[in-house]
Amino acid sequence: MIYNIADLFEFVVDAVPDRPALVGGSARLTYGQLDRRANGFAHHLLTSGTAPGSFVGVLARNRVEWLEVMLGCFKARMVPVNLNFRYVAPELRYVVENAELAVLVFERAFTQLVEDACGSTAREPRLLVLDDGTAPSADAPGDARIDRYETALAVSDPGRAGLPQRSGDDHYVLYTGGTTGMPKGVVWRQEDLYLGPLGGALRKGGPVASAEDLTDRLPPADSRQVVLVIPPLMHGTGQWISLSSLLSGATVVLYADPTFDAGRVWRIVDEERVTMLVMVGDVMGRPLVEALEYADDISTLSILVTSGAPLSEAVRRQFLDRLPGLRIINRLGSSESGTIATGSASSSTGSDTTGRFTVNDDTAVLDEQLRRLVPGDGGHGRLARRGHIPLGYFKDPEKTDATFVTDPDGVRWVLPGDFATVLGDGQIALLGRGSSTINTGGEKVFPQEVEEALQSHPSVFGAIVVGVPDERFGEAVAAVVQPRSGTSPTLDELGAHCRRVIAGYKVPKRMVLTDELPITSVGKPDLAGARRLLEGSPRAPLSPRKRSLPR
Repeated sequence: MIYNIADLFEFVVDAVPDRPALVGGSARLTYGQLDRRANGFAHHLLTSGTAPGSFVGVLARNRVEWLEVMLGCFKARMVPVNLNFRYVAPELRYVVENAELAVLVFERAFTQLVEDACGSTAREPRLLVLDDGTAPSADAPGDARIDRYETALAVSDPGRAGLPQRSGDDHYVLYTGGTTGMPKGVVWRQEDLYLGPLGGALRKGGPVASAEDLTDRLPPADSRQVVLVIPPLMHGTGQWISLSSLLSGATVVLYADPTFDAGRVWRIVDEERVTMLVMVGDVMGRPLVEALEYADDISTLSILVTSGAPLSEAVRRQFLDRLPGLRIINRLGSSESGTIATGSASSSTGSDTTGRFTVNDDTAVLDEQLRRLVPGDGGHGRLARRGHIPLGYFKDPEKTDATFVTDPDGVRWVLPGDFATVLGDGQIALLGRGSSTINTGGEKVFPQEVEEALQSHPSVFGAIVVGVPDERFGEAVAAVVQPRSGTSPTLDELGAHCRRVIAGYKVPKRMVLTDELPITSVGKPDLAGARRLLEGSPRAPLSPRKRSLPR
């Protein structure tokens, strides 16, 4: 069996061509329509002289064309490249040059960004524009050489004849921002992508053995999943959930609004009869759970999947209290590992302890000698995964060697950067990323457990915990806290609350309140921004958006 994404998708298309496959805004495509449009893009790439193996960038918000381009690239044995629409020109220029993009597909709203980034590159990609309602700029430099995506598809062959034979060794590349430095391309074989991040190895009955086996497992249309994907397709979570759903005969509904609106999310759940909702941790979970009181009929929703950022115990408990039949799946992973562990909770079992995850034999916590920690060992180590993992980083052998390691028994592991400990029942408890560990007077503090302690306070909406310089202890635990609307927690109140749930040396010594937590362009906590807010706290003069906690 060849595990190639385009091949597997075509097996599903042939079995359920008229089933709804993809919804994005006003656009709606069946599996057959999506297949034909992806074929058209694949033929356009090949007939325009783009060679198999070339990289094709996508710079767009969530829309159906994102997945058309991705599937079309796979069909033509080319590599789609995710581009963050929050990039500034130097960041975009770096990825364009690093990936040696042959083609760049982008929304018209980003025309100036593309011009600024690509105009000075040594090898400028061919440009295809997606109409987004933005009027073309009459004075946009080079606009005449930008082709329209829809025009290209209109004159392309929508059939499969003439497309190349594909392989499980065909590449998939996901650029990840990480926490420092320029984006890095993580290179996967498509077979490992399918059996790893897309969950092919974990499907009931094991990996599919043939096209017939795959299609025999497809659910009837009236019992298929309808999956609302809120995370952007420019990130791994959005891509992996969407592809996995399409390979399972589900209907993918993309959240295509330009800004996140929790009320709008619940309206989509009602209108599309969504059964599974995919989101990113507390950054989406908190506004969603607080908007539940305004939701109409969301009775079809049975599964909530969160990935990409932690979901706190407090928010998880609120979801379960308000939606008794809901099952929450918390996926822990990274661009380099795929899903490395899962946590699950429902109203029948109660909410799991925050940070506890179930793992399989391919996941381990490794000590400094790359030996597996077992229940009862105590201490902590680096979370690791083996088996279906990437080949490494694109054009970065040094970083590859540091992240993808071989243990004394010759087994290759990926170390995504998280620290964890093994509990007595074999589950793991996540402690946080090693690069952000705080050393305060010789005691190691993992920010995540402090954030969880703060966020369990009823007046706290969210928190970011970092280490800041301290004359006595070297580093001090510090926190930026976003209160819930209409509340004003005091320093004594928050400190006393934390002391009830974590050791005293972990309690933040400095705190500031902010109207909004600093977030990076990839939707993760901005640690540098948090440190800037904390400078001189709590007595230094503060900006209008930063104020000392009242004593």
